[in-house]
Amino acid sequence: MPLREGLSVVLSLSALARLAAEHADDLDLPVEKLRLGDREIDTDTRPAIMGVVNLSRDSSYRESVVTSFASAVRKGRVLTAQGADVVDVGAESSKATAARVDAEGQVATLVPVVAAMAEAGVTVSVESYEPPVVAACLQAGARVLNLTGSAEDAAMFDLAAEHDASVVLCHILGAHARDLDGRDVDPDPFPAMLESFGRRIDDARSRGVRGIAIDPGMGFGFRLGDQRARVRHQASVLMASFRLRRLGVPVCHSLPHSFEIFEDQFRTAEGVFAVLAHLGGTGLYRTHEVPQVVAVLDAMQELSV
Repeated sequence: MPLREGLSVVLSLSALARLAAEHADDLDLPVEKLRLGDREIDTDTRPAIMGVVNLSRDSSYRESVVTSFASAVRKGRVLTAQGADVVDVGAESSKATAARVDAEGQVATLVPVVAAMAEAGVTVSVESYEPPVVAACLQAGARVLNLTGSAEDAAMFDLAAEHDASVVLCHILGAHARDLDGRDVDPDPFPAMLESFGRRIDDARSRGVRGIAIDPGMGFGFRLGDQRARVRHQASVLMASFRLRRLGVPVCHSLPHSFEIFEDQFRTAEGVFAVLAHLGGTGLYRTHEVPQVVAVLDAMQELSV
């Protein structure tokens, strides 16, 4: 779907029909089950939810920010009770203007939280691109690596294999999510993603990683003119993500949000984007609004045409 069509066309039945017809061979390809610690989830039968706990006060989504060790652990337990299958924790915001936190600082912040959440029965994912941070968090009990970089793939895959952790591979235009290289976004990013993800999946498998999901990176910043153009691109990628099914692994999306469109109803945005992601065959939904997205996806499972 070209970006110039805009949201009013992207969301039409005729546009969806054209998209499905153009890539019909990819629509129903099987993907492996999602491994989350000791569990496996068939995400085509029941979508999986990744809640978010941000330990950085620079994070833009204020409702996911915690201000103490106790509130972080409590938030992880609450998200799990609300329906999150895994809780993603990070100690450095991906905002371009956010303060950087070195590996030592991230370890000091993350490890006590990861250990306490794991002890409380929360399946923990750690979001990082730093091998020392990942090593410490996996040792503390994290079961998933949300890999927001690609410069250290070999070390990261070796760590994941050593701890039998699953990996979410993120598509990043740069070394990592906080060091984007400024390239313009391709209106059709799927050929490049298929090549990049395919190569990285093969590398991860060869190093012993058993559980893999892929994230097209719509939750990260990228250069694309005004914010409405960005949202149109995010929406079109969400709905066309089934094109990645040929790689055989579940697709994860960090659900976008747009103040420019939703304004004072900002917190409803991820529910709307969850619908688009569901239509695109997403298996794992990373969200700041767990109860809302759980309810939306439950409704989508119940509805029929």
